[in-house]
Amino acid sequence: MDRTDWIERTLSSLSAAPLFDIPQPYICHFAAKWRNLLLPLPILAVINPPSILKSVGHLPAAETNSSIRLIAPRLIAIDMDGTLLGDDGHVSARNLSSLRAAEAAGIQLAIATGRRHSFAMRVLRPLGLHPDSILISSNGTITRTLGAPASLQGISALPIPSQLLARTHLPHATALWLCAHIRGEGDQDFRNALVLTFDRTQPDGEDSRGALVVERLDHLTASISRWMAANEPYLLQIHPIERALADPSDPPIQAMLCGTLQRMARAEARLLEYPGVTASTHIHGQPSHKVVRRSSNSDETDHQLSLHRTEYPARNLSIIDILPANCSKGAALLSLARARNIAAAQILAIGDNWNDISMLQAAGRAVLMDNAPEDLKALARARNWRIAPSNRDDGVAHAIESTLTVPR
Repeated sequence: MDRTDWIERTLSSLSAAPLFDIPQPYICHFAAKWRNLLLPLPILAVINPPSILKSVGHLPAAETNSSIRLIAPRLIAIDMDGTLLGDDGHVSARNLSSLRAAEAAGIQLAIATGRRHSFAMRVLRPLGLHPDSILISSNGTITRTLGAPASLQGISALPIPSQLLARTHLPHATALWLCAHIRGEGDQDFRNALVLTFDRTQPDGEDSRGALVVERLDHLTASISRWMAANEPYLLQIHPIERALADPSDPPIQAMLCGTLQRMARAEARLLEYPGVTASTHIHGQPSHKVVRRSSNSDETDHQLSLHRTEYPARNLSIIDILPANCSKGAALLSLARARNIAAAQILAIGDNWNDISMLQAAGRAVLMDNAPEDLKALARARNWRIAPSNRDDGVAHAIESTLTVPR
């Protein structure tokens, strides 16, 4: 039974059944009104919670006891690292099967990642997803279609290029201010933890050298050695780093600070002392969107930035993505949804870390992975978000399969 038939049969049954002695014409009028409302929207159905999640204790108590939930999303947004990808950096067979099943059901897929486009495509390109599936990269600064290489299109077929849908840059003056502002003495000098990212994506989805610019290599190599090695073909070391910003018409799309949890907490705190800088992640375990003002007459109020933190406590690693103001995975996701005429209530978002919180909050349905930080899981329970099995246990497949097995 398809989605439209399900609505029609349910409302027809309602019209035919006596209901609290309400005159039949009123019931028919009510059913007609709800038919017009429900057909373009996700179904509100009375169903049992997904048994596969309930059986392993991954549903918050408030949701386990509820029998009403929204179903049939039209857009599913999925984080990559720690969510879609296993600890080995690959997509499991079950997760891939669930992605293909969602596409076959006509659901728009959007992969939303902190990775830049080409680094994400290394993993996504071989999967054979639909060329019109979406990649939101660099934590929301870039939105492109996946496209497809010729090798996946059959013999003699032409490649399908990725299409740029949206892009946001750091203002040139703000990027210069940032480089100067994080300078300090000793361990308070965060320039050795800084990476500037430029959009150098070619039609084939690959980057060129200079997509990533650093001033120093030693600290970053110690913090994120595998990432540095994998991205060596795209790295440029420029000293001082301001020389990479010599052309005002070619600003970066974002900046990034990497280091230990404690050191990055200090870096974030310094940035948040100044007007115009907001954190969409958390401070001391609490979600925060607050602008902390130090001086009401400072000329630095012209510089607007948004901080997005990703933490890996087991590795003592924190990554702070520094984006243009109001830029996030959630903002990019809602912009995409508006362009596709999809309501926020029709979005399912799946993530595992604090840089996913904007899209989890934006979506009508949010699913958090069990491998998420404990303070984020506490927030998820408070907000009645689902907690799916971990990325090691195909949590993405669990979430998508539970969506596809209910009436559409």
